[in-house]
Amino acid sequence: MAKTGAGRKLGRKTGFRFAMLRSLTTELFRYEQIQTTFPKAKECSRMAEHLIATAKKGDMNARRAVARDLHDPDVTKKLFDVLSQRYATRNGGFTRVFRLQNRQGDNAQMALIKLIA
Repeated sequence: MAKTGAGRKLGRKTGFRFAMLRSLTTELFRYEQIQTTFPKAKECSRMAEHLIATAKKGDMNARRAVARDLHDPDVTKKLFDVLSQRYATRNGGFTRVFRLQNRQGDNAQMALIKLIA
């Protein structure tokens, strides 16, 4: 993921923010749904959409670009073998974010982010 100024800052410095987004996205691809706070879910959705669109190209350059952001080779393999085939005919909208109830401890808005089946 290119380090640009676009997107939410999420109260973190740049390196920590990108590490957190990479981790969230990796877990989203591994389990196909995760629960997190709403702003994090929206940013994770942006990153996941971009990575799926890149993986659909299927060439070696796309594989290297995706592997740069996903630090788990098994998840990268799943993205190219399973998920890119699932979304081959779809032009976008690979993820969906659902709002959930607020978290009891700090009243943060929670969300469920899922990959579309």
